[in-house]
Amino acid sequence: MTVLTHKIDFKVITSVTNANPNGDPLNGNRPRQNFEGYGEISDVAIKRKIRNRLQDMGEKIFVQSDDRADDGLKSLKDRVDSVEELNKIAADKKKADVNRFSEVACETWIDTRSFGQVFAFKGLELSVGVRGPVSIQTAVSLEPIDINTMQITKSVNSVSEGGGKSSDTMGTKHFVDFGVYVFNGSINVQLAEKTGFTEADAEKIKEALTTLFENDASSARPDGSMAVEKVYWWEHPSKMGKASSAKVHRSVKIEKIPEVDRAKSFDDYTVTVEPLEGIELSVIEGL
Repeated sequence: MTVLTHKIDFKVITSVTNANPNGDPLNGNRPRQNFEGYGEISDVAIKRKIRNRLQDMGEKIFVQSDDRADDGLKSLKDRVDSVEELNKIAADKKKADVNRFSEVACETWIDTRSFGQVFAFKGLELSVGVRGPVSIQTAVSLEPIDINTMQITKSVNSVSEGGGKSSDTMGTKHFVDFGVYVFNGSINVQLAEKTGFTEADAEKIKEALTTLFENDASSARPDGSMAVEKVYWWEHPSKMGKASSAKVHRSVKIEKIPEVDRAKSFDDYTVTVEPLEGIELSVIEGL
């Protein structure tokens, strides 16, 4: 397969309706907010969803969620141990070939050659760091978000012992009424050459971004509550690119319609794109 030969930038616009897009465990699992009240979805959460979509496409994933593990292995160390050549390299304490270890790991798992990975586990005789070509920023909402909190109750006893009715209170549930979140990303050619990231891999990342929330439903994020509205995908004609990633990402302007006081749907915003000479842009509707 052809290793990626040209720089790629992308921007993704998503909408959230009555859902918790990314709970903060340090704040009672409330939707993440910055100090100015804008909603956030961490880059780690976005990469998790991309990994899940790639896994749904039949790709081999190194960092799998426990509830989605499809290889019967229970840990990252077990996954490394399952590859015979990685075991042989790691077992050679005197002259372990770190470069070959990275090469085999990248050949084996698409998320390793995309996002990179640190291989440093108890019992592994070497520590290897892989830098991936795909970088993703934290998603931030266009406007400050309002967070609603709902008390959850139950109508049955959890246990039969004791004879009396147990407490009806189960806890609380937090969600965002409505918000539009935007995140940017890039694919670096120099790092792609090192990990073996290919043109075909880039197409798979693009497909994962357009279907980001498929098979991701939960009680916090019911089906249909999160949607990819637009994916902007820029392909430069060279390795270095015709413009910086910052300039490319800023070429998309998203503004609320003046007559709208409070946005309740993505239709309440207008999107304009500044053409960039020599850079091919594809605009893809979310699934």
